[in-house]
Amino acid sequence: MFAKKGDFFINTKNITNYKPKDFAELLGISVKTLQRWDRDGILKANRTPTDRRYYTYDQYLQFKGVQTGNDIRDIVIYARVSTKNQKDDLKNQVDFLRQFCNSRGMIINQCIEDFGSGLNYNRKKWNKLLEEVMENKIKTIVISSKDRFIRFGYDWFEKFCEKFNTKIIIVNNEMLSPNEELAQDIISILNVFSCGLYGLRKYKNQIKKDEEIAKELQDGNKSNAGTDTTNK
Repeated sequence: MFAKKGDFFINTKNITNYKPKDFAELLGISVKTLQRWDRDGILKANRTPTDRRYYTYDQYLQFKGVQTGNDIRDIVIYARVSTKNQKDDLKNQVDFLRQFCNSRGMIINQCIEDFGSGLNYNRKKWNKLLEEVMENKIKTIVISSKDRFIRFGYDWFEKFCEKFNTKIIIVNNEMLSPNEELAQDIISILNVFSCGLYGLRKYKNQIKKDEEIAKELQDGNKSNAGTDTTNK
């Protein structure tokens, strides 16, 4: 679901409420336990006009003992392109995200400009950001699209950040995600699979050769056995 604010399209999946099933999963408990806590007043659910239960991200933070009113952790902009030849694309990302944060009154503490493929899990700046998440230094990460953060496995990293009370906001703008990068990443994946298949073919060929050698040895043993019997 997307909501329009000015000229921005915001992915509301990251900033709206949780259904009981999703909230229970976030807390690592069963839905039945969550329902019991609601009845017992331990963790009360909110109600929609149609009487459906829902929970908020602030409730999650409060449950984890994080004081949302005094949360002084950093708000970080993270922008990425694959190569340094795309500096203009990187600047456009950063300008767009700064404008978004300013329009919402968000004070930016860090602006990370990263170079490297979205398939690369060894990006130094990206890894340092994840380390700071684990150190409970990061409140919010603002990105222009999922693939700017990571090409594959975004949902896992989103849940990982949530475990450390860090929220990722996606300001959905696919225009800031260069199509040529996707093409390059697809080529990289094809190369990996091609090498794997080539290696598998070599392996199969070697097995075939080994089987032929084994058959020759087996036939030779049979011949020798027949000769020995005849001699006796």
